[in-house]
Amino acid sequence: QVQLVESGGGLVQAGGSLRLACAASGRTLSGYAMGWFRQAPGKEREFVAAINWSASRTYYPDSVKGRFTISRDSDKNTVYLQMNNLLPEDTAVYYCAHAPTTVHLPTSPSSWGQGTQVPVSS
Repeated sequence: QVQLVESGGGLVQAGGSLRLACAASGRTLSGYAMGWFRQAPGKEREFVAAINWSASRTYYPDSVKGRFTISRDSDKNTVYLQMNNLLPEDTAVYYCAHAPTTVHLPTSPSSWGQGTQVPVSS
């Protein structure tokens, strides 16, 4: 099992930016994928971004394309989510996730972080 710890969340105004970080430790598999989900109160958790470590591929849903960017620092075993032009609808708890591949990640992550709060004020 991989342990994931998120950081960087906090209050931001609409139009502003935040950079989230997720540090991974434990039993990390070769060719794994990491990514981000978010969940607003009373709503389903939704996929936000994914990155393939071995191929450097990235994936986003249409709702965040052009605004969010996922990246990684392999030396630090850390994945980042740069969020620009934030909207009030982006308000949620953001969770880091790990999966064997980017195909698995949107629907069946194997590990989750504890979450970090991102309130976006209008």
